Amino acid sequence: MDHKHCEHKEDKVRIGRNLKIFGILFILVFAVSFLPIFDKLNQSLLDYLKIIWWAVLLGLFLGGIIEYFIPEEFIFKYLGQKKKRTIFYAVFFGFLMSACSHGILAIAMQLHKKGASIPAVMTFLLASPWANLPITILLFGFFGIKALYFILAAMFIAVFTGFVYMGLEKVGWIEKSLDIPFKNQKIVWTRVKNFNFKESVSGVTKGMVNLSNMVLWWILIGVIMAAVIGAYIPEHFFMKYLGPTFLGLVLTLLFATIIEVCSEGSSPIAFEIFSKVGTFGNPFVFLMAGVVTDYTEIGLIWSNIGKKAAIWLPIITVPLVLGFGILFNAVL
Repeated sequence: MDHKHCEHKEDKVRIGRNLKIFGILFILVFAVSFLPIFDKLNQSLLDYLKIIWWAVLLGLFLGGIIEYFIPEEFIFKYLGQKKKRTIFYAVFFGFLMSACSHGILAIAMQLHKKGASIPAVMTFLLASPWANLPITILLFGFFGIKALYFILAAMFIAVFTGFVYMGLEKVGWIEKSLDIPFKNQKIVWTRVKNFNFKESVSGVTKGMVNLSNMVLWWILIGVIMAAVIGAYIPEHFFMKYLGPTFLGLVLTLLFATIIEVCSEGSSPIAFEIFSKVGTFGNPFVFLMAGVVTDYTEIGLIWSNIGKKAAIWLPIITVPLVLGFGILFNAVL
């Protein structure tokens, strides 16, 4: 128990250190951009900050509320049963979770150890990075009401994949879910029933800080990369290599796999692709590729759940992502 506590503490220190490092880097880049020679970079950075500041702040606030008030037992209870409705619960809880795609991996593995079925865990993993509340808000900041298409498509892919995994488990093509007896543990909403304003403000603020340490440094990385792309990479490069064709979508998928930034960091880059290419399919493929082809995620599934479950993830999801990309390019 002490060993686990020490590991968790070390992870929090490391994540906080990352925010300090990339926070300082962002400030330095922003300061240097005011030099006349970097005028384009400065304008690009300012444009992004104007778009996302409110979305990031609101997302962190709502994430802090969720982290403080919603008990873990509430999530574990509904993901531990091997029933079809568990897949829909997994999407819902994925929406509520506020961690980035890398942070959500640890939560998903913990859910699996607690008894969540493999289909529920896979659904949860796919829903969390793109269907979660902070990212929803961030995407609306970038794309307006059309961000709904991204969110609904991500949810559909998560649900569809979950049901496919249920079928694969039945025929024995993936590993069996852990057979842990389900305990109908009573859910106690202590912090809601015993509401205390001062303690709630402190708890929500702490949750916002924890979430900031986890996702904000990725957002800063994404903004810097997107600003550089917007300022210095010509539009014809995107139209030639990442254009609204099938080959362009495949190259976008490969491009996202190589870059492999956190979901929050991918959002600004996806918006830059949208502004250069002018269609919704390519940014959607870029956003989803970081989840369905993430070698960190596949590796953790391989080592914690099973190699068959890991291999099936890109086989199921990549065609779906490309299919939605083609659809979005054709109709939006």
